[in-house]
Amino acid sequence: MPQASRSLKLRQSPLAEASAQLEILNAPSELSNFDAVIQEKGLDRLSADGVEILQVNVGKMCNMTCRHCHVDAGPDRREIMTRETIDQCLEALRNSDIHTVDLTGGAPEMNPDFRYFVTEARKLGKHVIDRCNLTILLAPGYEDMAEFLAENQVEIVASLPCYLPDNTDMQRGDGAYQSSIEALQRLNKLGYGMPASDGEDALMLTLVFNPVGPSLPPDQQMLEEKYRQHLRKEYQIEFNRLFTITNMPISRFLDELIESNQYEAYMDTLVNAFNPAALSGVMCRKMISVGWDGLLFDCDFNQMLEIATTKDQPKHIRDFDASLLGSRQIVVDQHCFGCTAAAGSGCLGAIDS
Repeated sequence: MPQASRSLKLRQSPLAEASAQLEILNAPSELSNFDAVIQEKGLDRLSADGVEILQVNVGKMCNMTCRHCHVDAGPDRREIMTRETIDQCLEALRNSDIHTVDLTGGAPEMNPDFRYFVTEARKLGKHVIDRCNLTILLAPGYEDMAEFLAENQVEIVASLPCYLPDNTDMQRGDGAYQSSIEALQRLNKLGYGMPASDGEDALMLTLVFNPVGPSLPPDQQMLEEKYRQHLRKEYQIEFNRLFTITNMPISRFLDELIESNQYEAYMDTLVNAFNPAALSGVMCRKMISVGWDGLLFDCDFNQMLEIATTKDQPKHIRDFDASLLGSRQIVVDQHCFGCTAAAGSGCLGAIDS
């Protein structure tokens, strides 16, 4: 594999960044090709099975700069979805059977039209997920965000990379763990993670684990129990479930792998742990990903690498066509081994658990 002679952190543009990452992912090496592995196993090429979830990245601005972030989000990012593009997303929801809107960022709450998007999607009867970093709920200007989410029955999928403070702060910065605990306690007081009251739907609170380094997540069910025991004993915190998500070899985590000379070893780990049973449940088969600028992608990871849908598919949300996108062939690449390693991984956690 060619040596990375320049830092990937000094890219001149998002497109150049994505191109540099793809060049590394596809550099000549001993790594297996994802499509070739599928064919060797006698499996069908990956294709969509309808569109049930519209996952929308409403912007890359974030109040945090996390080591493992595949979006490369942070306070200095200015890519933000406009009201016009949000309305195009709402139009796609209005004219399709999509049941869930999955809002991501950055910190999605930092989009000026986040509340508008949520309330309009709820008017359409759609289930809304907010992928929340927790600390934003304590940030100036967002103090009432938790109440807004509860009032609109928004499901919260919250990143908490570890149930212990040191590992969390290592990934997300000093003090991140304590702020996350305070946010979780606030959410519990609002009813998140608690049993539903009579006649009311439960407010779902899901926590998300990411490994600290180049390793696969442990068993999701066993880790969930460890989270539950520790958070309940130490902080009286309750939650509904835990998702384990594999760190994808793109963006900041790819930078880290290269700088520590662990890239090929990590890719070998992913390739060797390929699980055919996970292939049928990967997130791209039931969803479509929308970039902050309205462009369409097979998944959030393809979006970050600027890997567009196949040429016969709509490219922008204004041209959304559920029948076409629901039967599309999915574009794959080396990073797809991350979603199919061991128990599998995706936006809804482990697949074959």
